[in-house]
Amino acid sequence: MAQLIVSISGIRGIVGDGLGPAEAERFGLAFGTHLGGGTVVVGRDSRPTGPMLADAVRTGLLATGCTVLDVGVLSTPGVSLMVRQRAAQGGVIITASHNPAPYNGIKLLSPEGMALDREQGRVIVRLYGRDQFAKTETQGATETSDDGAAIHVERVLSILDAEMIRTHAFSVVLDPVNGAGGREMTMLLEQLGCTLTVINGEPTGEFGREPEPLAKNLGSLCAAVTGAEANIGLALDPDADRLALVDETGRAVGEEYTLALATRHRLTQQPGPVAANLSTSRMMDHVAEEAGVPLHRTAVGELNVAEAILAHDCVIGGEGNGGVIDPRVVPVRDSLVGAGLLLEMMAARSRKLSQLCAELPALAMVKDKVPLAGTQPEAVFDAARQHFADARVDQRDGLHLAWDDGWLHIRASNTEPILRIIAEARQAATARAWVRAVKALAGRA
Repeated sequence: MAQLIVSISGIRGIVGDGLGPAEAERFGLAFGTHLGGGTVVVGRDSRPTGPMLADAVRTGLLATGCTVLDVGVLSTPGVSLMVRQRAAQGGVIITASHNPAPYNGIKLLSPEGMALDREQGRVIVRLYGRDQFAKTETQGATETSDDGAAIHVERVLSILDAEMIRTHAFSVVLDPVNGAGGREMTMLLEQLGCTLTVINGEPTGEFGREPEPLAKNLGSLCAAVTGAEANIGLALDPDADRLALVDETGRAVGEEYTLALATRHRLTQQPGPVAANLSTSRMMDHVAEEAGVPLHRTAVGELNVAEAILAHDCVIGGEGNGGVIDPRVVPVRDSLVGAGLLLEMMAARSRKLSQLCAELPALAMVKDKVPLAGTQPEAVFDAARQHFADARVDQRDGLHLAWDDGWLHIRASNTEPILRIIAEARQAATARAWVRAVKALAGRA
């Protein structure tokens, strides 16, 4: 059965099973109609289906009189920066982010380089569904640019003490999973004076491992770090907005450490409010309390965190999936920012990555999922509220239950027909027991 997920942030699905050129062109028509012309930056990750979908989106945009600036294969934060740098009306990224290889998608950006706000997204979804397109008699024009990677790297370097990092001559192993971020990250690391080893480097879209940079998928990177006696290993997802870390011992430390460490370092430079979503580790609470600054929790979703960063004038924020948002660069998750801040932290403190991780609270997080398969999420939420009657309840995003010992978050995915279950506690057994209980409740709901 074809499954195309259409939401305020774009569309995502399996190419050939619900997602193809017709849907992509229609989405381009809807976005172009909403914009009413102007320049739109179009970029993509390296998936083999990307050129086909990009061509179709471009056709739709041109038919509504938009000028398309094609930046080719470029990371999501790189496309975001190009939207801002070229003062474009918006941006389109052809990517399915961390989803498996058969997937692809279309993500839309505002003139600020952010995901569209909810009202803008709803307008485009309505246009898409009703075929209400404002085609023009004169088509727009297409321009191309290959300088997005260099512009992105230059902007990230501008917020770092690059000379201090260079003096440490770090040895780094990079795994960009044959995605869009290899070129940009390689340029950054080389300019930071790193000795670099790259695996899965060619941007073929034929992923050399599972695309999500979870610890269980990073065996080759762990081995490569050990073999090269490197200081750090960096793992990206296909559109390079997420960063996971491997320490100098060859241990995948878990993607939750990326934001916590980057935030801890940033707060030594400029204390101020920070933001993270409800599914992000309580390591962030520790980091904020340590610095004496407020932590603003949001619903899951990059837009929610970015809006909180702007609303509260946060110095940094992000999501525990390895997504660091530094408003000095772009208002989206950026793996280059994360890598730069981590290397700067290691250099400034003259500490190994394993030592920096050991300075944070030892917490255990368990992430799981169950297919919805016709089950209504609300039925699972109701059952969980009754089962965990002693918990503090937050219903801003699905169901978030909290105790002094930890928390449990249950929510429907925005990108897949699944229910996500995340738990964190001081003891792994506690977190696992909470997740098992929810899975059992979901099976009976």
